[in-house]
Amino acid sequence: MVSSTVVSLLAASGEGPPGLLPARQQMAFSLGWHIVLACFGVAFPAMIYVVHRRGLVREDSVALGLAKRWATVSAILFAIGAVSGTVLSFEMGLLWPGLMGRYGDVLGLPFALEGLSFFIEAIFLGIYLYGWGRMPPRRHLAMLIPMGVAGVVGTFCVVSVNAWMNNPTGFRIVDGEVTDVDPWRAMFNDGAVLQFAHMWVGAFMVVGFVVSGVYAAGVLRGRHDAHHRLGFTVPFVFATVAALMQPVIGHILGMRVHDSQPAKLAAFELATTTESPAPLRLGGVLVDGEVRWALDIPRLGSIIARNSLTAPVPGLDSVPVHDRPPVNITHLAFQTMVGIGTLLALGVVVFWLMRWRRHDLLGNRWFLRFAVVAGPLAVLALECGWIATEVGRQPWTVWQVLRTEDAASTSTGLWWSYAGVLLVYLGMTVGAVVVLRSMTRRWRAGAESIAAPYGPGASPVDQAQREHDRGGR
Repeated sequence: MVSSTVVSLLAASGEGPPGLLPARQQMAFSLGWHIVLACFGVAFPAMIYVVHRRGLVREDSVALGLAKRWATVSAILFAIGAVSGTVLSFEMGLLWPGLMGRYGDVLGLPFALEGLSFFIEAIFLGIYLYGWGRMPPRRHLAMLIPMGVAGVVGTFCVVSVNAWMNNPTGFRIVDGEVTDVDPWRAMFNDGAVLQFAHMWVGAFMVVGFVVSGVYAAGVLRGRHDAHHRLGFTVPFVFATVAALMQPVIGHILGMRVHDSQPAKLAAFELATTTESPAPLRLGGVLVDGEVRWALDIPRLGSIIARNSLTAPVPGLDSVPVHDRPPVNITHLAFQTMVGIGTLLALGVVVFWLMRWRRHDLLGNRWFLRFAVVAGPLAVLALECGWIATEVGRQPWTVWQVLRTEDAASTSTGLWWSYAGVLLVYLGMTVGAVVVLRSMTRRWRAGAESIAAPYGPGASPVDQAQREHDRGGR
């Protein structure tokens, strides 16, 4: 009864095969949830390395304490990310059999290398966590290097698959069959490096602003100690560099869109017709083929999109109607990403300028409020960037090669799968919040480490002390 109702609704709405809508919803939700955790796998090891090395070189107990706490948090996030990443790997085949069934040979290499990177990252994370007090200090610190490299390599592999969907190469289609597969060429396609750079820098923005925001919230509550100041400063420095690099990388990547995906660029710019020079449209939506409520800034569209004062920006009129992406979602997501990125870049510039002029903004409540909000804003910008990328490529799963309706499952039972994923992810979210809040309360109560027997921070000395205490009782 339920399945027949779903089929009828989808048929009436003209949405293609019955699995298309639930596949889109499930993939969007699970990928949007997992991508935040992936950012911590990319960026957090570098931040932990900095504070740990500072602690060793300067014999700074505050920095070593931060490294231990951050490593414990990293372990929790990694465990949850392992579950959500596993769900995603199954979803590729379950939701998109038309993609994996036909192009699995093309995409197999990056997925295999991503799995290998995941295991390497897990191994060295485990060694690092259990190495406190058990390994020579320098060797223990060095365990963060392969862990961080594995996280970066794994992320590149996944992003390269998405870049391939935007820039398909490394194969030929002969008589409807995929032949002459070159998996290395597919993995290192024309868009892989730039798209990865955009994601890599975005990860440092997300983690940098989220972590510094946690300590800014602590300072707002009156905790003006060295722990909170260092906990804010280190991730904020990473976020600063990333926030200033991101507009440059995004600009270069955006200029490539004109040549590779003009329909996506037209949606980004809300251009209904090809204009030369093209204005920059701030805000606005497309209603019945007409742009409404937009603020036009003359020539700036050509300057940003084409690096020229007069170069034209392609319009939607140059794209067949059935090949146009959902314009309003793409445009608003793109502008939200750019707007937040610009705001965050201005915020870090103001902070360092004021610091150069010897004004400590960590004593300014308005700046601290901005720093707290910057974390969620960075996450929102990341999500909007992926929405703009993925929705802007529609109706293609593989650009100009495979339409999304042909890639999706024809199963009528995917709504049950989607409901199951929602419940699993809800449980993981609640579990993560409960565990992290519990750890935070114990740290505030004075606990030096959160350790199970023989766990992170439980060195043989610690273990002996606990045994002695139990014997004394």
